[in-house]
Amino acid sequence: MTAAVTVRPVQPEDYAAWRPLWDGYNAFYGRFGATALPEHINATTWQRLLDPAEPVFCLVAHDAAGGKILGLAHYLFHRSTTRIDPICYLSDLYTNEAARGRGVGRALIDAVYSAARAAKASRVYWQTYETNTTARLLYDKMAKHHGSIVYSQEL
Repeated sequence: MTAAVTVRPVQPEDYAAWRPLWDGYNAFYGRFGATALPEHINATTWQRLLDPAEPVFCLVAHDAAGGKILGLAHYLFHRSTTRIDPICYLSDLYTNEAARGRGVGRALIDAVYSAARAAKASRVYWQTYETNTTARLLYDKMAKHHGSIVYSQEL
């Protein structure tokens, strides 16, 4: 039911609504309490999302009737060694728990797809935990899982 949800770029006045969603996203991935992101990272992330010179973007979904922000999507473009056109990485996607099942995630992904097309990107991709079964029900409808396994090393 995406008709009641609209998506737009984040604005400076959205901080108070964006921050609880950002904190919820981080908590889902284990970054809360003693493992929470340092405040300077949160502040820098917010500044980057608003800076037109930065290559990272934020879309917010809101309830068309009440205007309450229900979800966020952060994405960026980068080059690839296997494609000429840029690639879009959907870095963060989060919907307020109370708004889940209303088409917010789908509307955000569709809006990222539109932004990627406008930027002449050839692909959009993202990652999630294998155990994120609820979100994966949506993701499996909107993209193809290629079986990748992600490795990382903190430096």
